[in-house]
Amino acid sequence: MKSSYNGQVVPAGGQAIGYSGGELQVPDVPVIPFIEGDGTGRDIWKASRRVFDAAVERAYGGKRRVAWFEVFAGEKAFNTFKEWLPDETVEAIRDFRVAIKGPLTTPVGGGIRSLNVALRQILDLYSCERPVRYYAGVPSPVRQPEKMDIIIFRENTEDVYIGIEWKSGTADAKKLLEFLNHDMLKDGKKQIRWDSGVGIKPISPFGTKRLVRRAIKFALLNKRPSVTLMHKGNIQKFTEGAFRDWGYDLAREEFRAQTITERESWIIDNLDKNAQLSVEENAALVEPGLEQATEDFKKTIYAEVKHTLDTIYGTHGKGQWKKKLLINDRIADSVFQQVLLRADEYSVLATSNLNGDYLSDACAAQVGGLGMAPGSNIGDGFGVFEATHGTAPKYADKDVINPSSVMLSGAMMFDFLGWGEAAKLIEGGIARTIQQKRVTYDLERLMPGATKVGTAAFASAIIENMGTAAAVSSRT
Repeated sequence: MKSSYNGQVVPAGGQAIGYSGGELQVPDVPVIPFIEGDGTGRDIWKASRRVFDAAVERAYGGKRRVAWFEVFAGEKAFNTFKEWLPDETVEAIRDFRVAIKGPLTTPVGGGIRSLNVALRQILDLYSCERPVRYYAGVPSPVRQPEKMDIIIFRENTEDVYIGIEWKSGTADAKKLLEFLNHDMLKDGKKQIRWDSGVGIKPISPFGTKRLVRRAIKFALLNKRPSVTLMHKGNIQKFTEGAFRDWGYDLAREEFRAQTITERESWIIDNLDKNAQLSVEENAALVEPGLEQATEDFKKTIYAEVKHTLDTIYGTHGKGQWKKKLLINDRIADSVFQQVLLRADEYSVLATSNLNGDYLSDACAAQVGGLGMAPGSNIGDGFGVFEATHGTAPKYADKDVINPSSVMLSGAMMFDFLGWGEAAKLIEGGIARTIQQKRVTYDLERLMPGATKVGTAAFASAIIENMGTAAAVSSRT
């Protein structure tokens, strides 16, 4: 740890967060770097910091506090250091392990493709975690938004976001297309059009399994009923389909006693309902149309049923499977439909990078939009928490923007630190303020009878309502 970064002196009295045995070691006064953010980030951060400090003070009575330390990225960094993401900013986040940031501008015309993606890749923040839940009173385009209470675990370092691609018409693109069309595809009917731009979509067992591991651990710790592997494996069999298969493999390899796959649950439930059921009869119930299948396929299904019963019926049978964490999978396009029609059937979703990007924003739209959506990027021993929306520069410095995304991301950060009491105060303060209809313009215009307040006033109302939350907590 250095004494200063980007010319900024590390706050006196604060200590770095440690990491040992797979656990964070959090001092009472941790140094936490923050990136203010571009555009509306300035208003949002001022309001959010007040709320964070009030929650920690109220929760711990001065025994704990945060030593905030500003580091730089985005426009503020470029204007000061002529770099969008200075090396010392990354060093500070690596040294202090936990950071929070507002929205950042993506540079146009070269350089870093996305500052958010750069931070994730440089620090190996492989799990993007986005909880999506409804706060009573928030305007929603769906009839029953309260059914939405999920958390999305999105793989953060692979897929098309790795940024390996070649522009149409370039010499490099032509060279790659010659290799693909003349060598790799020479014996098949498929050919890539010669004027194509080409990108690479890598998905690995290593990247998949560590992401699914986090999702399963979260579900078990928080007593969630299921983890759903979202994929497009019916089309992309060796990337998206492999993501699904590796996710199932990980569940069986590392969490066999605590989990059951959806297909295994059918097999076991069939035998629970009829103890005289043969393997062949059970297989026919699991695989509709099996009677028309080839003999080799039938033997494969029979072997699957027998293996399941031989290996886990003793521990999962006779209804015990109903107490296990269910691991299932769904095709990506189906998930988009189902989170609209029956969101309460989903709890934890593990997704590849691109699918998770789409899904998290689509789900957020049902509960008030990105202004109400927190987010985090987690690695082993590291966490960067962030606004999930853009910079909205036309609203900058006007004290009108909704700061809830950063505030709720801060609540996630405090949970990550083990400071759950502070997290609950923030969430409770926001919920009560919305119920009172004291909200920023984005919500007020859609809430009959609401009172429009500015960003700073919204923060003040949340702090005021933390008192109510604390009083309620002390009585229960």
